[in-house]
Amino acid sequence: MIVTRLEDILDTDRDVRGPVWASRRFLLAEDGLGFTMTETTTEAGAEQILWYKHHVEANYVIEGEGEVENVATGEVFPLKPGTMYTLDQHEKHRLKAFSRMRFVCVFTPALTGRESHDEDGAYAPPAD
Repeated sequence: MIVTRLEDILDTDRDVRGPVWASRRFLLAEDGLGFTMTETTTEAGAEQILWYKHHVEANYVIEGEGEVENVATGEVFPLKPGTMYTLDQHEKHRLKAFSRMRFVCVFTPALTGRESHDEDGAYAPPAD
C-alpha cells in the first residue's frame, strides 16, 4: 500500500514548478503502477498551450474556473469544480485559468518526474 500526504511532497523533487503552475506528483513511474497522479495548480490569468503527444492525461477540476480549448477544432469547454476532461486523442489544447485552479491529474504512461515541457508543450516519450 502506498500512502502519501501532500505535506510529504512539498519542497521535494516531486514538487515541480513552472512559471504559472505547480505539479505535486503523488505517483510516478518508479512507484510501478503504470500511471502518474498529481495535484496541479494553475495561477489566475494563466494561459498555456499544451500537447501531450506521448501521454494520455485526465484532469478533474477541484477548485477554480477556466476553460480548455481544442486547438484543432476551436471547441471551448468551460471548467469549474466537478468537471473532468481527458485528452484521449493527444489533443493540442489551450488551458485558460480565470481564477487559481487546482486539478487532480492522471497520466499514462507514467511520468518519471523529471519531464519538462518542450517547445510544443509536450513531454518527451517515455524511455523504454
